[in-house]
Amino acid sequence: MHVLLKFAALVDWVNDRFGRVAEWAVILSCFISCLNAVVRYTLDVSSNGWLEIQWYLFAACVMLGASQVLRVNEHVRVDVFYGQMSSHRKVYVDLFGLIFFLMPAMVVMLYFAAPLFLSMLNSGEVSSNAGGLVRWPAMLMLPLGFFMVLLQGVSEIIKRIGWLTHTYEMDIHYERPLQ
Repeated sequence: MHVLLKFAALVDWVNDRFGRVAEWAVILSCFISCLNAVVRYTLDVSSNGWLEIQWYLFAACVMLGASQVLRVNEHVRVDVFYGQMSSHRKVYVDLFGLIFFLMPAMVVMLYFAAPLFLSMLNSGEVSSNAGGLVRWPAMLMLPLGFFMVLLQGVSEIIKRIGWLTHTYEMDIHYERPLQ
């Protein structure tokens, strides 16, 4: 179990770094969006390339941030019963969801996303918009993001099994979002 917990810590560390990339992607996307608006309305100049960079950054934000959201336990839940459960039941519900829902879904998503990315990379597909960019960097976010969520799911499974076997201490507290 010690080796598995070290692997989980490594996955957490990597996803922390991708989380930082996602944070910067949000900031850069907002900055570029603001700059695009100012340039378009003051100088009457527009660029599809800059608009597409915003989309690429948004893809990075969502796809690289998803694994971090799972890591910090802030993902969406159906909270009707979960918030009232004991810690042990929460861990078992989490394990069930991770093993039977998250993991298969990420494998399926990777199965479909990876060939799409490879096809765009090999063909050098470019956006059909005037001044558009190559599409593979945005498409890379799909398999990379799904793979990182898959790895984070493995990490979460390891940590929860470690918690159940008393070899890993984790905060099971889940605060219901304010409505």
